[in-house]
Parts: sequence; structure tokens; C-alpha cells
Amino acid sequence: MELLEIGKRAREVSRRLNVLGQTEKNNGLEQAASSLLEGREEILAANRKDMERARNNGMSQGLLDRLALDESRIKSMADGLLEVVSLEDPVGEVLSMKKRPNGLLIGQKRVPLGVIGIIYEARPNVTADAFGLCFKTGNAVILKGGSDAIESNKAIVTWIRAGLERAGLPMDAIQLIEDTDRETTRSFMRLNQYVDVLIPRGGAGLIRTVVENSTIPVIETGTGNCHVFVDESADFDMALDIIYNAKTQRIGVCNACESLVVHRKIADRFLPLLKERLDEKHVEIRADEAACQIVPEFVPASEEDWGTEYLDYILSLKIVDNIQEAIDHINRYNTKHSEAIITSDYSNSQKFLNEVDAAAVYVNASTRFTDGFEFGFGAEIGISTQKLHARGPMGLKELTSTKYVIYGEGQIRG
Repeated sequence: MELLEIGKRAREVSRRLNVLGQTEKNNGLEQAASSLLEGREEILAANRKDMERARNNGMSQGLLDRLALDESRIKSMADGLLEVVSLEDPVGEVLSMKKRPNGLLIGQKRVPLGVIGIIYEARPNVTADAFGLCFKTGNAVILKGGSDAIESNKAIVTWIRAGLERAGLPMDAIQLIEDTDRETTRSFMRLNQYVDVLIPRGGAGLIRTVVENSTIPVIETGTGNCHVFVDESADFDMALDIIYNAKTQRIGVCNACESLVVHRKIADRFLPLLKERLDEKHVEIRADEAACQIVPEFVPASEEDWGTEYLDYILSLKIVDNIQEAIDHINRYNTKHSEAIITSDYSNSQKFLNEVDAAAVYVNASTRFTDGFEFGFGAEIGISTQKLHARGPMGLKELTSTKYVIYGEGQIRG
């Protein structure tokens, strides 16, 4: 009954949010950002409880990094809301308006989706990011965070709601399902009478569970088995810098590099340099037989390694004879997230861009840029790896739908 009540309140408030003007929405976001900063001590105290429990439960270092909050991350959450304030509101944008021979004016404009549900794991920053984007686009949001971050999420939502109340806006624009029971999560997936779209953010298991069990339409955000292909014409210094950044800057994120593909013609010279550079962060390289013969310290890879998102200081490595073999390997094992080629060959760069199937494909740049902030969207709701409606970092426009508006002068159909 509590879940049904949350759904009812979200549906009711979505109708009010639908007609809010940009000034009102921006004021709500500014007050929420200010409120997060005011409540930072309470939020940090809640996060310490989550971190202690997570360590006691043996959570990996990569996931602990996702869970952890500090002063700078709370400020980043607040800054993210203010960044959304500065972005243009897409709601109400008229995409087209054409006059038919019968005199009807038929147009199409952007409208909110309505009620958005988000199921996510131990990433409390998602709580603020999701609210910001949903609120700016006139959507109510129902959040179901992972049990590992429950205390952090409760504190963040409490302070965001306080900011909305101060702005004279409906607090139920954001609601958190506090029951961490798995059956509650499954019931949430079937709340299609109140929720218009469901977005899962997390590991492969969570996403698969949502896709297989939800009666609500799902926007699938993917795990990130992201590759970097070092072509035979690659600049070695550039390649080493990009791989080092893509793998080690933050290991627990979906746009980190998990797999390397290297052209055979340069492997003898490149792989020892690669090992030396990644040894700085003690990265374990799980390589095919040919690579292990060049660098015996590499760990022999299994078939499972080619498709694994490690979220750890581990990297798979495959040697290939040509760019087509690289593309085929990537398309077989990737998760359609982010892929990169390091090359000085224009023809190869275009072939890679055209033939690799992923939401974001890079030439001579780190996969770590697949991010709403970096793409200029403000905070993102997730990285969509599907091909319907939205693909890649999902910003404001991806949280809207469209409807047709028709102006007539008494026309009737004959």
C-alpha cells in the first residue's frame, strides 16, 4: 500500500510539474542546491554509516569509491543542480509546424514524460542528478536506490525536499522508496499504472532483472565493457596517456576502459611500455597467448575476460592482425557503451567510427568523456546503450516526449 501511495502522489504531482514555468523550476533547483550544502554534515554522517556497513560486507574498492561522499562531492551535487538551472528548458519547444492543404496547422512540441522511476545501486550522487534533470523537464521522479546507500539517499532526499518546500513547490516531485526488500523492487517494476518509464542504473545483473521483469517501459542503461584499440599507426605516447586515463582515473565507473586491443605489428614495441605505465597503478593485465609471449608477466586470459566489466585494476588484452579483426572483436564483446581507436590513419579512424556499434565512438581520446557534463548536457540520468528514443548520455531532451498540437478553423473530415 505504501508503494501504491507513492505512485499516486507522483502521478498527482506530475500534473502540476507539467505546467510549471522555467522560472519556478529554476528556483526549485537553486533552493535544492542550497539545501544540500546546508545539510552536508547530516549527509556525510549518513554516508559514513553506509561506508562502514559496506566495508564490513566486503564491498570492492571500485564500488566503495562510487558510494563514498565527501565535501567536494556534495558540492559537486549542488553544482550539478545549478548547472541544470543554466541549461535551456526543452519543455514546450515546438519542433515543427506545418499547414496542411485542408488548412489545419499541425505541430509537434516537447512535453514531460510524466513519472520517471529510477532503480540504481550504491551511487548516492545519482539521487541529486536524477532529481535535477527530472525536475527541470517537469517530471516527477520515484527513486529506488540500493540498500548499500540507503542512509545517504534518505539524507539527500530529505534536504532536496526541504529546498522544494522553501521554494513553495511540491516536495513529492522527488520520492524515495526506503524499503530495501527485493520484493518491493519487483513490485515497483510493475507499477505501470503510475510510472511512465523506468530507468535502471547499475551492474549487468540489475539491468537484466529490470528488463526481464518490468511491466513499465524501460530505457536500458548499460554496463561498460569499453575498449581502446591501438592501431599500427598510433602515437605511443598518446596511446599510453589515453589508456592510463581511461583505465585508472576512476575504476568504478561505466566509461572506464576494461579491454585493450593492440595491432600485432606494434605489439613487440608497445606492450612492454604499456606494462611499465600501468604498473604505476598495479593494473593486472589478462592477455591472450601472443601477448603473454611478449610480456611473460601478463596473466593468461580466459574467454570470460573478453566480456567482463571489472570495475577494478584489471584489464583484458587482445592482439589482432588488422582493424577489421579489432572491430569484429569489439562488436562481439562490447556492451555498446564507449569504444576508442588510437590511430594516425584517417581511413582507419573513419572505418572504426562507421562500423563499431556503440553509443559513443572516439578517435584519439579517452572513453572517460562519455558523460553528461562533458557532453554539455549538465548532469545525466544515465548512459543509454539501447537504440530506441535515447542513446548515449541522457540529458534533458531525452527525458521528454512529444505530442502533436493541431490548430483548426472548424474543419471536419469528409
